Amino acid sequence: MILASASPRRKMLLGAAGLNFEIAASGIDEVMRAGEAAEAFAERMACEKALNVAGRGGGATVLAADTIVVLEGRIFGKPTDAAQARAMLRALSGNLHTVITAYAIARDGAIVESRAVRSGVRFRTLTDEEIDDYVAGGAPLDKAGAYGIQDAGAGFIAEVEGSRDNVMGLPVSEVIAALARHGITPAPAGRSA
Repeated sequence: MILASASPRRKMLLGAAGLNFEIAASGIDEVMRAGEAAEAFAERMACEKALNVAGRGGGATVLAADTIVVLEGRIFGKPTDAAQARAMLRALSGNLHTVITAYAIARDGAIVESRAVRSGVRFRTLTDEEIDDYVAGGAPLDKAGAYGIQDAGAGFIAEVEGSRDNVMGLPVSEVIAALARHGITPAPAGRSA
């Protein structure tokens, strides 16, 4: 199996689940189409990433994912710079937003399964100093919505509705079940394949 992602969080989550895989980032541009709904965008991106890597040959099963943050209809991807990261965090402060992570599985040049999973996240009210300190550390620049649930950004979160793994970038339970439907299962505990 190949994970079509350079995300260290996805690598860690899949490894912790006992899966054996190689990594090959897709490198595709993540561009939203005019009028495209958030969930459709995330799922299309996951599918495009999976197909891009699967198209390189080898016949492996490819897993890809894409995560976005949605607040009142606005989609927050990865911030382009520190100023945009601060603006995203100010918007999320004190509010409930949705994290959508879509995954796609490709085999033999075709998508065999894809799905978008939603989680709700409520931020507590943040101070400008907290936002500035977090952004200054550089953590938000490679994360949708400019925060990570697995780093200091966890302190911003008052409540999570649904899967925490999904907020981190991969709905592990759903992905493991989907991979099993296509013949890929975790290695037994204590063994590696």
